[in-house]
Amino acid sequence: MEFIEILKAVILGVVEGITEWLPISSTGHMLLVDEFIQLSMSEEFKKMFFVVIQLGAILAVALLYFNKLNPFSRRKSKRQRREVWQLWFKVITAVIPAGVIGVLYDDKIDELFFNPFTIAVTLILYGVLFIIVENKNKLKSPKTDSLRELTYTTAFLIGIFQVLSLIPGTSRSGATIIGGMILGTSRYVATEFTFFLAIPVMFGASLLKLRKFGLVFTGAEVAVLSTGMIVSFIVSILAIKFLLGYIKRNDFKAFGYYRISLGILVFLYFQFLR
Repeated sequence: MEFIEILKAVILGVVEGITEWLPISSTGHMLLVDEFIQLSMSEEFKKMFFVVIQLGAILAVALLYFNKLNPFSRRKSKRQRREVWQLWFKVITAVIPAGVIGVLYDDKIDELFFNPFTIAVTLILYGVLFIIVENKNKLKSPKTDSLRELTYTTAFLIGIFQVLSLIPGTSRSGATIIGGMILGTSRYVATEFTFFLAIPVMFGASLLKLRKFGLVFTGAEVAVLSTGMIVSFIVSILAIKFLLGYIKRNDFKAFGYYRISLGILVFLYFQFLR
């Protein structure tokens, strides 16, 4: 029985590692996957697991960008270290809106919006937005081509877009990437800044869920959670590298069409087939 639960955790870790970074909604995918391979654990553990599994994904960003995000490196000049600190201050500025709203209304948001209909609607809505924004920007040159050029005002406004991702199915990366592009950043800058925003946001969300669940785990729970996090870490590294390579040659419209298709699938399944 425990082997089966570990296998389920591996599958969920793969899904998390891919969908956390691609702008296609990890929540929407987890909802569907959980329908068919439900963990035989308590509801409280499952709610915590689906958030804390993200810690593996965070470690992937920390590893891939360690040098870029490390302001203490002796190999960096004083100016370079200052620029890293400025980047972190921009990240903190962008995190504030979602952090405040998330802490105050986390349970209420889950109660009101964590349902298949909301997830289907947000999948479709932001899929359409990706297509519209890409079509609108086709003939425009981005105003911000590097993280150094990103202003604190733009960072804060991207943080406002991140608040939208508190609604399940929106996709945290999807909301911030769309927000960045609407505000004039390049696809690459919007995507990288989204990765960096994930570190404090997902770490904070994980700590919040762990505090609510408590730190007392059974052996099976430790095994399932650890497996999910490790798999999520490995797959996240691959997903991040794929996305960065993909957007150098392509736009986000394919993800928009995918979201629309997935949203329709989620709606039809829960409305007529479940």
